[in-house]
Amino acid sequence: MSVTADATRAGARLPTRWLILGVICLAQLTVVLDNTVLNVAVPSLTRELDATTSDVQWMINAYSLVQSGLLLAGGSAADRYGRRKMLLAGLALFGVGSLAAGLSTSTGELIAARAGMGVGGALLLTTTLAVVMQVFDAEERLRAIGIWAAVNALGFAAGPLIGGVVLGHFHWGAIFLINIPVVLLGLVAAWTLVPESRNPEGHRPDLLGALLSTVGMAAVVFAVVSGPEHGWGAGRVLLPALGGVLALGAFALWESRIPHPMLDMGFFRDRRFVGAVVGVVLITFGSAGALFLLSQQLQFVRGYSPLEAGLRTAPFALTVVALNFTGVSTRLLRRLRLPLAVAVGVGLLAAGFAVVAAFASDGYGVLLLGLVLMGTGCALANPAIAEAVMGAIPPEKAGAGAGVDGTMAELGGSLGVAVLGAVMNSRFTALLPAAVTGAASLPTALAGARTGADRAAVVDAFASGVRTGQLAGAAVVLLGGCASAWLLRRAER
Repeated sequence: MSVTADATRAGARLPTRWLILGVICLAQLTVVLDNTVLNVAVPSLTRELDATTSDVQWMINAYSLVQSGLLLAGGSAADRYGRRKMLLAGLALFGVGSLAAGLSTSTGELIAARAGMGVGGALLLTTTLAVVMQVFDAEERLRAIGIWAAVNALGFAAGPLIGGVVLGHFHWGAIFLINIPVVLLGLVAAWTLVPESRNPEGHRPDLLGALLSTVGMAAVVFAVVSGPEHGWGAGRVLLPALGGVLALGAFALWESRIPHPMLDMGFFRDRRFVGAVVGVVLITFGSAGALFLLSQQLQFVRGYSPLEAGLRTAPFALTVVALNFTGVSTRLLRRLRLPLAVAVGVGLLAAGFAVVAAFASDGYGVLLLGLVLMGTGCALANPAIAEAVMGAIPPEKAGAGAGVDGTMAELGGSLGVAVLGAVMNSRFTALLPAAVTGAASLPTALAGARTGADRAAVVDAFASGVRTGQLAGAAVVLLGGCASAWLLRRAER
């Protein structure tokens, strides 16, 4: 079976397209869950594998580093060799990696398995959105992308919740082994339902471009995630950052000079594409950072367990899912059009972050209001941004477009967690009482506090740092979204 860009533009509709979307969302859910589910297993891993802090960081970061480095190359491979083939390959690699992770008996084995899962995750993240663009026509595409985006939000929010439930009843390896039946179901469904599609021109693979993009993105993300721990001026942070920037610069130069590039640099002359990319980076920067800080706020300030914190933040994802699955967000997007939808969405998202920042001194009702505002904003802004990115790229290069979208989201999210975490820590350390001056973390400061007054002052300092970081994230989201909406509006004109 084959689906071409010509058939899609002609308005042909596959009768199984919504079942195909279900398969796509199932594959997407496993990848997104794995970005967050491991966080709740850190105490178990530290205890049972005798893992050091560095080991734990590599267990978490090996997955995101490999995944972010391969997104552009994975999207290009999907366009060239077939999006269905790469979807199946991604599922298989992700399943094998999950099995290896679940059966690991040492930190080295688990880190290697997580890296393997990152390869599969990169293929899945790019092929899922590319397939959606191929099997849905322009009339239904917004709703399909909205559902795809809602699954992303659901996976992000449900990860700690599912991890907490599984760890309450099973060994830590079960958080990876539960992927196996999902992957097997996905393989059967994708093989049976998903049609093949590829770029009909079939140019030679751009091996040098793939190498430069992979090395450059992995190095930049490594520097970003290492900065908060080692200091932004440390050699082990600056050298990878410089090397990554140089590699990405060489990639851009190479892509602009070869006849059949992996990523057409001409896309960046399109205001719609640039506006969408700006939106992806800055909105994910503020969102990922602010949600990371909310988790710290709930657990360290309010004293909730990871499972309790996950339950209390669930309304965010439920709002996104409800608005997208019922089609409400699609109707609003069509009425508002992309630029205004982005502006309204980021406005609501920023307002939600600001309300959540006030939660430190109020009851759950304040947090609930903030989470609903955030969910409503995401339900509008995320599908609009994804549609803007993919709509600016020819259908035959949908894999490359999905690679750009995923890469920018990964970069924005990593930067958001690192930079807003640094903002929080800077404010926290500045407000510490004299008795614990110089403490680098909340547990260290509490351990050094000798009186009840000092301990209360430490908690207040941490809460103030979290609020400052959340408000900074809200400002970045608002400014980034407005810049994106302005560029999209100029492109429309």
